[in-house]
Amino acid sequence: MGPSPVVTAKAPLAPLYAAGFVTAFGAHSIAAGMGAQSGNIGLTLLNLGVLLAVYDISEVFLKPFFGALSDRIGAKPVIVGGLLGFALLSLIGLWAADPLMLGLARLGQGSAASAFSPSSSAMVARLTAGKSTGAVFGRYGSWKSLGYVIGPLLGAGLILAGGFALLFGALAVLAAVTAVWVMVSVPHLAPLPRPRYTVLDLTRQVAERSFLIPTLALAGSMGAMGAAIGFLPALAVSHGLDPLAGTASVSVLAVASVLVQPRVGRLRDRRRIGDAGGMTAGLLLTAAGVALLALAPSPVTIFLAAAAIGTGAGTATPLGFAHLADTTPPERMGRTMGSAELGRELGDAGGPLLLGAVATLAGLPLGLGVLAMLVAAASIPRLESGPAGSGLNQGRPRGSGRVRKGRMDG
Repeated sequence: MGPSPVVTAKAPLAPLYAAGFVTAFGAHSIAAGMGAQSGNIGLTLLNLGVLLAVYDISEVFLKPFFGALSDRIGAKPVIVGGLLGFALLSLIGLWAADPLMLGLARLGQGSAASAFSPSSSAMVARLTAGKSTGAVFGRYGSWKSLGYVIGPLLGAGLILAGGFALLFGALAVLAAVTAVWVMVSVPHLAPLPRPRYTVLDLTRQVAERSFLIPTLALAGSMGAMGAAIGFLPALAVSHGLDPLAGTASVSVLAVASVLVQPRVGRLRDRRRIGDAGGMTAGLLLTAAGVALLALAPSPVTIFLAAAAIGTGAGTATPLGFAHLADTTPPERMGRTMGSAELGRELGDAGGPLLLGAVATLAGLPLGLGVLAMLVAAASIPRLESGPAGSGLNQGRPRGSGRVRKGRMDG
């Protein structure tokens, strides 16, 4: 079988960026809308918490499965099937005035996003084939961050114009159009022959530094972002700012991430930023932003901290994904990306939970301080040194190509 296609100036990556946008836009537009409209549709705080969680919970359980499936049958069918499933299951939301139907729609969307999100990352990695990896993952992450930025705003506008039914209908159309775009424009990459792995082999692969450290960086940066997105508006209001200014602080965080990621990716490809140093710097900048909120919260420092958190997370994220793409054998790219996104989702869910729990027991400043220390601690494990912009064992990790009798498929 020939080598994977290499990205060119006209490579069909835009539909894959759009798929990343769909999952971020879908998650955040509906989550923000549920919070704003919870009283109108009869949601208690407990109901609201459950409905917010079901999307992420389904992703945590299903992303590794769908990532491995894309290795078996090819990424394109999983992406197209996931997007079409997202479109179809979004139609349940036409009856979203009923909390049960709203929950089923969220669960269905999260399950479908679990299919096309890691598969899109794997397809981007295979199309790139080790060239311009930083730039393409910088753009991919930037498009997902754009979904985080405009999701709540556009979602609120659609709900105001036509209720949840209009928002879910718009998401169904967006996902269906993206599915057709992927189907028409993205080439089918046949699954590659894979070695057979024992359970011990799979455990060793997950424990490899080239996988574990980037995934830890993704989890740490996303944990800080998730916590900041949830708590920045409340912190702003408690320091005399109006709710609009609190929302603006979240926008500063997201815009910083959108703008930084493509630039960091390009600098990596030019070998001006190394993966190890870049991820460490990104995590420490993120931790510094959180610590600033803990030590000196004020109307000015809230916005400075938001910019620092967005910039730090926007630095660590593309470097983490690019490193994974460069150090993973292409025949198990989907499984690796699915597992890495599982780590990221755990950070996204764990950051706000940790901050909320500690803040409830000992106050918000201590909660922010604990979160800052944990994010900083995630920067301590380091990749082995290598040239700037390169990853450890770039290409195939040690031992990945051995095939032994009696192994089972990984």
